[in-house]
Amino acid sequence: MDLVAVVALTAILFAIIGLSEPVANRLRLPATVVLALMGIAIGAVSASVLALPDSPMLEAAGEMIQNLPIRSNLFLYVFLPTLIFQVSLTIDLRRMLDDWVPILLLAVVAVVVSTMAVGWALFPLSGLPIMACLMIGAIVSTTDPSAVVGIFRATPAPQRLARIVEGESLLNDAAAIALFSLFFAFVAYGIPNPRLSDVAVQFPWLVVGGAVTGWVAGRLALAGLAPLDDHPLGQVSLSVALPYLTYIIAETLLGVSGVIAVVAAGLALNFHAPGSLSPPSRAKLEDTWDLLGYWSGGLIFVLAAILIPRLLSDVRPFDLVLVAVTVLASLAARALILFGLLPLLGKLKLSPKVERRQRAAILWGGLRGAVTLALALAVTESFRIPVDIKRQVGIIATGFTLYTLMVQGTTLRWVINRLGLDKLSAIDVALSAQVVAVALQSVRETVSDTARDFGLAPQTVRDEAKRFAERVDEAVKAADAGAEIADRDRITLGLVALAGRERDLVLEGFRDGMLPARLATQMVADADRLIEGTRTGGRLGYLTTARLTQRSGRAQALATFLHNRLRITGPLARQTADRFEHLVALAPTLRELHGFIDTRIRRIHGKRVGDLLHDLLERRMDEADRALDGLRLQFPGYAEELERRLIRQMVLAQEEREYAALVDDGLVGPELRHSLANGIAKRRSAQSQRPTLDLAIQRMALVATFPLFAEMPVDRRKMLMREMRTIYAAPGTVLLKRDEIPRKVWFISSGAVEQVRAGQVLRLGPGEMFGHLAMLKRGLRRGQTTAITRCTLLTLDEAQFIKMMKADKGLRQAVIDSAAKRGVALDPDALTTE
Repeated sequence: MDLVAVVALTAILFAIIGLSEPVANRLRLPATVVLALMGIAIGAVSASVLALPDSPMLEAAGEMIQNLPIRSNLFLYVFLPTLIFQVSLTIDLRRMLDDWVPILLLAVVAVVVSTMAVGWALFPLSGLPIMACLMIGAIVSTTDPSAVVGIFRATPAPQRLARIVEGESLLNDAAAIALFSLFFAFVAYGIPNPRLSDVAVQFPWLVVGGAVTGWVAGRLALAGLAPLDDHPLGQVSLSVALPYLTYIIAETLLGVSGVIAVVAAGLALNFHAPGSLSPPSRAKLEDTWDLLGYWSGGLIFVLAAILIPRLLSDVRPFDLVLVAVTVLASLAARALILFGLLPLLGKLKLSPKVERRQRAAILWGGLRGAVTLALALAVTESFRIPVDIKRQVGIIATGFTLYTLMVQGTTLRWVINRLGLDKLSAIDVALSAQVVAVALQSVRETVSDTARDFGLAPQTVRDEAKRFAERVDEAVKAADAGAEIADRDRITLGLVALAGRERDLVLEGFRDGMLPARLATQMVADADRLIEGTRTGGRLGYLTTARLTQRSGRAQALATFLHNRLRITGPLARQTADRFEHLVALAPTLRELHGFIDTRIRRIHGKRVGDLLHDLLERRMDEADRALDGLRLQFPGYAEELERRLIRQMVLAQEEREYAALVDDGLVGPELRHSLANGIAKRRSAQSQRPTLDLAIQRMALVATFPLFAEMPVDRRKMLMREMRTIYAAPGTVLLKRDEIPRKVWFISSGAVEQVRAGQVLRLGPGEMFGHLAMLKRGLRRGQTTAITRCTLLTLDEAQFIKMMKADKGLRQAVIDSAAKRGVALDPDALTTE
């Protein structure tokens, strides 16, 4: 094939891809439908011109298109890894982990149900073996994620629901391709008497093996990308190699699912990159992959669509019946998931509530596309598949794809319109009128002064001001005539705006270099949870979600267990440092929100709502301050180090803004600007390293705070510190069970515990100890001791305690005083040295 012709055809394909979106917007169709129509047109026209007489140029062009080397491997090894890796890399993974249960269930269960439904529906009619029918079912179970997600981006649907659908669509393709690989092997290699139990055994290996392979590959790739932060083009080049090498290794060497391995590699890079790559490097990486994904998605659709006329060249009337059966079975299976499983997950609180009309839109929006055609092409190209199976697979898969694109795709906007998903709610309509009125009033206050500053003609300014005033009056009348918004709804809308502003402030802090990428990602995710929690639960949802974002999770509990039981301190140090850093950064963010309430929210929703939002914000600030104070007591000095670091980062951000202003004013030249920027970058790099939380040093500081040990010589205190263990306890943790014989003494550094003995309740606080009396008096009736707040405790085993008590007069006196306070008689002589 002539190289010039190949280059020209490639340029035409890229031009078609570039024009597809504006054409789709004009025609109000999904972009994938437009691409498919263009591809079909190219394929049909190129086949037609071959029959034209005396047209050598057109005949050559048509022959070139018809002879394009479009094979299944081109889709499966070139375009598909790029497309799937791009989605995995840019998806909001941290937020999606909140909903991993419905995503996984919907993806895997939906694929299995669809495959079985289509396979068993075709089996009695097609005359094909059951494994071939199930292979067709797997082929047509791959959905086009862009079409489904596009529904929610064009409608006011909940963000959480959009994420679930996006994640389900991504994993749906991966699971369907893995299932297709199994059935293809059964059909191609003629395994005698295949059973579904064989599939049930091999399918988990394909999925789990692919996931582990991809995750390991992603972590190894990240280890190679991190040192190249000063070479962003090198980073991008290595990232481009990752999905292809992962796919090839998984498919050819390990025999696991290459698609799932690519998904796992992208997710691993997505999850761990914020803590390893600089923000500019991540931005360049994502921008590059957005472009590669856009090109791959467009090319895979156009090239696959070119093949449609060829795949349908041998169609027979009864084949249309099989296509219709496939369509009905697939719609029935998808409806079963959407109207059966999804509501059940909602009742179990595992998924957000999805309205019927939204489920209907998802059902109708389940378009198929290039992946379905690529898998069908892989079947038709295989010499191991019998000819009759190849013909029917090609026709059924192609006909089904055409139906979803030409019928469902072209009517999708109409269905959304009929379902009312493109309309704003009454509250949003009323609010929009008020927002426009307030915004126009603000504009009127500033435009006239700005016009005078520009020295414009006074008469022109007055005429335009008069015209603008008429528009303002119309907007005010529209706002007054609109539906009245209840205070409850105003509070909800105000809190949603407040959470949105909190998200913006976090991103500003990240851009200014005051927040590290990992912390900024977490805080943005927390703000998104606040928005969703407020939309669904109002004021109570806002407060509940805010408390959940500050509450210690399972990771913290596991880290505490490892420290307390196994003396593995690393995870707890990291978790505690993360929590410290989050609380230190949250305080200034929340304080800035008060100004947003006064300048924005109050003008739209009124003084009463504004005052209430101030109160709710103060409540959040109080809870955050209490949590931070508790950590300060547990880890003295560490919060101060983090606060000093935050101040230094603020200084650097302000210094950078001042230099930028001098550059804009022309007072700083390019050479000096480069030098100043390098200095800022070096100091920022030095400040980016978070102070290390050393639990051993913290234990020494805790020991020093006890009045009991304040007068103790330093060398003896160090010896004591080595013998002591630090225990961290959450509220409700049982420290000593009823009638348990204590083998150690507990010293309370921070927090409070409660002892219940014989119906009497005794509360102990910082500086006090417990367990020693029951140890010294074996016959003493013992009760249960429980932590009632978050506590930091020091423990000393029995032998060391008795030895120290006999040697230290201050400790003996403290034991005697403690016994007297609790009404227990002790013989002082028994506590002295023999």
